[in-house]
Amino acid sequence: MSYTPRLKEKYNEEIIKSLTEKFGYKSVMRVPKLQKIVLSQGMGDAVSDKKLIESAAADLSKISGQKAITTNSKKDISNFKLRKGMPIGTKVTLRGDRMYDFLDRLLSVALPRTRDFRGIPAKGFDGRGNFNMGVKEHIIFPEIDIDKVNKILGMDITFVTTAPNDEEAKALLDAFGFPFTKK
Repeated sequence: MSYTPRLKEKYNEEIIKSLTEKFGYKSVMRVPKLQKIVLSQGMGDAVSDKKLIESAAADLSKISGQKAITTNSKKDISNFKLRKGMPIGTKVTLRGDRMYDFLDRLLSVALPRTRDFRGIPAKGFDGRGNFNMGVKEHIIFPEIDIDKVNKILGMDITFVTTAPNDEEAKALLDAFGFPFTKK
């Protein structure tokens, strides 16, 4: 017996049917789905402290379950003491089962651990069916040992869907159980 993530099963068994009824899709292939989740951290402080990038990449790898890569600057900016090719951030792109596992941990464990959490504002849609949100503290994830953290960092999380517009993307994310704030 092979392992299938809980949210992937939920998508295949429940979400496809509910979205088809709501929007009247004629084919199952028209139903929007989650393509990938991108976790990224930009660190301007990494210009002066090289160890910060290594610890941030290690933390992001623990959170995602996949090795994080460092992103380098594309051009020189003298005001920031930045040179072309210097590491300034980390990122991970999750697809498939790892993506669904991360989404499950984010919705059921990490977001409820956020201090003063009242929901996610639904203003992060980009007009093409993708959703962006920020997390102020990466220590909300249970994989991170708070005692070993040098600096608390934030991260950006991008959910890329196949939905053609924001309304269908929001319906998809609602069906997964996103705690959007009510207006």
